[in-house]
Amino acid sequence: MIRRLERTRGGWNPTALAFIAEASDDPFRVLIACVLSLRTQDTTTGPAAARLFALADTPGAMLALTPKQIERAIYPVGFYRTKARVVRGIARDLIERFAGSVPDSIDALLTLKGVGRKTANLVVTMGYGKPGICVDTHVHRISNRLGYVRTRTPEQTEMALRARLPRRYWIGYNDLLVSFGQNVCTPISPRCSTCPVRAACRRVGVTISR
Repeated sequence: MIRRLERTRGGWNPTALAFIAEASDDPFRVLIACVLSLRTQDTTTGPAAARLFALADTPGAMLALTPKQIERAIYPVGFYRTKARVVRGIARDLIERFAGSVPDSIDALLTLKGVGRKTANLVVTMGYGKPGICVDTHVHRISNRLGYVRTRTPEQTEMALRARLPRRYWIGYNDLLVSFGQNVCTPISPRCSTCPVRAACRRVGVTISR
């Protein structure tokens, strides 16, 4: 199924985080963009991240901005005031505890306030090209919808995938399924009639489709 989705994805819109990672190859940009993306659509995340990085694209430069400057740059991302404080806090932490560099391990990233497992895994995979499994709502929903795992929470899905999914697929799994979820396997009324893996999908929980 993964190989078939990879062959099909050329016709899908890329995710904002994938675009930022490919354009900059900078773990700090990936980290901050991921924080901005939480509970925010890609169409908002991409432009907001671009505005912010035009002002500051290093921990030192970010810390030099005031919370209001960050707020104005990232508006209208969800919870933009809270995220502005989180972004400055991360920049301060990186300078004080990691010599201004973004750590490349999940455990170290999780010590940064405002960074959860989803963000940590994304930074490791997209920022450093190291194996990790980032599970957001798309990955959680689709992995269960396909019948590949049977889990109740994203955290359970991550652990189930780590136990079952071959390691060679870990890095690209999130971006692939997020693109698939945004363009075909949508939360409500998925486009099953045009799905490239419909023959192998168990369609768990699907009651209405197109």
